[in-house]
Amino acid sequence: MAEKKATTKATATKAAAEKKAPAKKAAAKKVEVVVNAESVGFRAGDVYNALAAAGKALKVAEIAKAAKITTEEAYLGIGWLLKEGKVKGEDNLIALA
Repeated sequence: MAEKKATTKATATKAAAEKKAPAKKAAAKKVEVVVNAESVGFRAGDVYNALAAAGKALKVAEIAKAAKITTEEAYLGIGWLLKEGKVKGEDNLIALA
């Protein structure tokens, strides 16, 4: 009888622990980024316009949010603009050159 109580108690404890476990986050959506000269050029334009509208240096996440693009696309656009000398990095922020 003691063994049955111990097993029941262990099962109840395990069930309570499972109920208290934090809910898993939904899996991140996988977004395909098209990498070709035309697409990256458009992302560069989006980044440039977002920085021009803000009028100040922004973080990459802020640029992506303002331009309504993913952070990956923002990085592609920033790379294009860096190569052209249109933007510069300062203290982990991106600003127009």
